[in-house]
Amino acid sequence: MAAFQHPVVNLDNQPAGTVDLLPEVFKLEEVNQHLIWEAVRHFLAKRRSGTAKTKDKWEVSGAGKKLWKQKGTGRARVGSIRSPLWKGGGTVHGPHPRSYDYAFPRKARRAALRNALSAKLASGQILVVESWDVASHKTKALSQTLGKLGITGSALLVGAEASEKLLLAAGNNPRLQAVESLGVNVYELLKYDQVVFSKEAVLALQEVVKP
Repeated sequence: MAAFQHPVVNLDNQPAGTVDLLPEVFKLEEVNQHLIWEAVRHFLAKRRSGTAKTKDKWEVSGAGKKLWKQKGTGRARVGSIRSPLWKGGGTVHGPHPRSYDYAFPRKARRAALRNALSAKLASGQILVVESWDVASHKTKALSQTLGKLGITGSALLVGAEASEKLLLAAGNNPRLQAVESLGVNVYELLKYDQVVFSKEAVLALQEVVKP
């Protein structure tokens, strides 16, 4: 399908031309909600630390001496003070450090990105600026710039490369996040109210995720 033109503005919110976007990336006829859900689930599973740990019988401190003889005492037999049956003993089948990551095909990840981008564009939550050439690294200055662009909520700021000034300005505001175009994922696309691409970044991302 032929590309369509999307408006581009500068950081003063003045028209600065257009950018050609592919409908197979930004205007899917039907959004696959389940694929988006699966991509978010995979992202969160991969991010889990998986550091929960309990001690087995062999890891608990305590001597291995048999506490009393096997027979003749009238008491239950016991072999070790570290038995899971005793207070302070080992844990049976407890958690151990592990990775929660699982296989999620690259084609599926890119398809999920296309679906998320289409959903964002359809809801009017994508803005394209000419560049992220901000003059200052100050958080207040960036907030004023976003105010000119009409962005009042949380926003994901996407540049082709990580601008040091942009990263510093967005880093102190919990409602903002600056990422490179190749670092965009479905979870963060959905997390933020608005997604603001630079013209170069949106073209770079489109080139990667197009079918």
